[in-house]
Amino acid sequence: MIELIKKLPKAELHLHIEGSLEPELMFRLAKKNNIAIPYNDIEDVRRAYNFTNLQTFLDIYYAGANVLITKDDFYDLTWEYILKCVEDNVVHTEIFFDPQTHTARGVEFATVITGIKEALADAKEKYGITSCIIMCFLRHLSQEEAFETLEQAMAFKDDIIGVGLDSSELGNPPAKFKEVFKKAKEAGFKLVAHAGEEADFSYIYEALDLLQINRIDHGVQSIKSAALMQRLKDEQMPLTVCPNSNIELKVFESYKQHNIKELLDYGLNVSVNSDDPAYFKGYMNQNFINICNHLPLTENDIVTLVKNSFRSSFIDNELKEKYLAQVDLALR
Repeated sequence: MIELIKKLPKAELHLHIEGSLEPELMFRLAKKNNIAIPYNDIEDVRRAYNFTNLQTFLDIYYAGANVLITKDDFYDLTWEYILKCVEDNVVHTEIFFDPQTHTARGVEFATVITGIKEALADAKEKYGITSCIIMCFLRHLSQEEAFETLEQAMAFKDDIIGVGLDSSELGNPPAKFKEVFKKAKEAGFKLVAHAGEEADFSYIYEALDLLQINRIDHGVQSIKSAALMQRLKDEQMPLTVCPNSNIELKVFESYKQHNIKELLDYGLNVSVNSDDPAYFKGYMNQNFINICNHLPLTENDIVTLVKNSFRSSFIDNELKEKYLAQVDLALR
């Protein structure tokens, strides 16, 4: 099974670029930019990656992001993730970035997006990896601040395919951002939102009905509503599931308890993704390997999960068909 996972080309649809900041790069950028970080060494950082819930992770995540200052920093961050894509046979990636995390520190929106964009352009040229960029609003901030960020994004509309919603889920329901998502849709952006990770399945309904999203990020709480499960199946609404993340943040106590196999068997359009891989102990292939080691997944299940990732992506149909053909070729 592990050999199958390694040889299949994959798409990643749920990846926070700031969450791919490895401790080694964190220390290097902290030194270069003269930024103080609350760790003595790399092992000290890794010991801190012991989370009890989403918020304990976010506290460290935002502290780590403080070392990102220049365009080159964002380029280096993105390029290191691209090298992991090469290693794991990820041929298409749709990455999230959190501009508010950086603009709040005085880093220009243009600095962030330009560094990311240039690295992705080089990834296409050197490795043939295709990509899209999705800008996320931080849900613990206000809708007014999200509107300001959307306004900043308009100058880079050709570079940003969609908008998303991430950060602290509990107490920040999708309804809070209804109007800014409406405006983003009118502007032509694709829409995604984190929903049903820690918060209950009502957040998934809000994301579908109030935000009118194209994809649900996480969505694992949907299993607690038979009506919602049937709707997600009927609509083939993509769920970008992140196994390692769900375990590290205690959404499930163990991989054996993870419900990705149940969601898949029910006929839902689920895919595997790495979320914040530097913090959650593994990139794409490791997420696949972990669920394979603990759940009764078949080879056909793995192929379905991989094909779902391409079908649920924001690329055109011609490129989707090309990638799906590559999956079939790898199987032969």
